[in-house]
Amino acid sequence: MTDQTPHRTPSERISLLVSDVDGTLVDPNKALTPATLDAARRMREAGVELAIVSSRPPRGMAMLLEPLGVEIFGGFNGSAILKPDFTVIEQDFVPEQAARTSIEAFRKAGLEIWVFSGVEWYITDPNGPYVPKERHTVQFEPTLVDDFGPLLGKVGKIVGASRDYDLVARLEGELQGALGPSASAHRSQHYYLDVTPPDVDKGHAVRRFAEHFGVPLNEVAAIGDMVNDVPMFRTGGLAIAMGNASDEIKALADVVTARNDEDGFAAAVDRFVLPRAPGRK
Repeated sequence: MTDQTPHRTPSERISLLVSDVDGTLVDPNKALTPATLDAARRMREAGVELAIVSSRPPRGMAMLLEPLGVEIFGGFNGSAILKPDFTVIEQDFVPEQAARTSIEAFRKAGLEIWVFSGVEWYITDPNGPYVPKERHTVQFEPTLVDDFGPLLGKVGKIVGASRDYDLVARLEGELQGALGPSASAHRSQHYYLDVTPPDVDKGHAVRRFAEHFGVPLNEVAAIGDMVNDVPMFRTGGLAIAMGNASDEIKALADVVTARNDEDGFAAAVDRFVLPRAPGRK
């Protein structure tokens, strides 16, 4: 674990930590480790709040909320903000034409396609290579449909998945260019390209969480590992990249912690968050 040459002066006081989930908060098996749970507990005791935001659907985050003591969280890259009882505080949807454009682009490129609408995960191919991985991650079953068309009025997220990481990276830029300001297209993993509503991202979630807790933005730390976490880095007062992040993402952070298979979240709490907790000198 090494410090990263900062692109700004990081905040010296942290009252809220906002964490990404996959690749950050959970280990490669999608589990919360004892060290992570202990770090969350010690933060609460030190007066530092914890909120989480993910590209996952909100239902796919249910298993994390009680163990972490979370009282507000965000799904779909921050376009859905909810309470732990799944009361929706706010939610935006992908415009229907943007949804159709995205699905057509994914289909033409040969990507596996999923649509998340309401609390459900919809697929057209039950044998898609990434279905088992997503089922393990979100811990609920997909709904098989013949056609996504009837669902496109209220879509929270569309996912294109492929084992061809270079294709996914290339399509990210191409699709964002085609969508313009109508929707956001960002990789949440090297193999997933997510299309989410426009003008809301994980930076938006950071602002909503800060408002909820009454914390100034310069007292918010954000930790993540992927391109869709960069808006968090730019919004808070301390940006922490995971050791498993790409060099590109690490260069945009203030500091770098260990990998998520080395309890990097807990290490970041100990090294970068708790020394800046309210009341610490």
